[in-house]
Amino acid sequence: MIISYNKYLDKNMKNSKFVLDKLSKIFEQGLITSKDLGSEILNILKSKRDEVVFKMKLTSKDEFEILLKRVENIEKTIVKLKLKNKKKN
Repeated sequence: MIISYNKYLDKNMKNSKFVLDKLSKIFEQGLITSKDLGSEILNILKSKRDEVVFKMKLTSKDEFEILLKRVENIEKTIVKLKLKNKKKN
């Protein structure tokens, strides 16, 4: 339990360090205006979000809707086949 917690802390510290490194580079490059800084922070956070979503192998809403329709079609087919088998027996 302690080992997994340490791995969790280590991983999160690396992510925090990544964000802080990016922010320090922004300041070094002279992007001081609030609009530029805000957009740059949003870009960093979006890229990290995309990375997490990719690692979790999540589907988009469109993909989910397509998969839902396919499952519904398969369920209808199964019901039809069961009815067909009952009629034969």
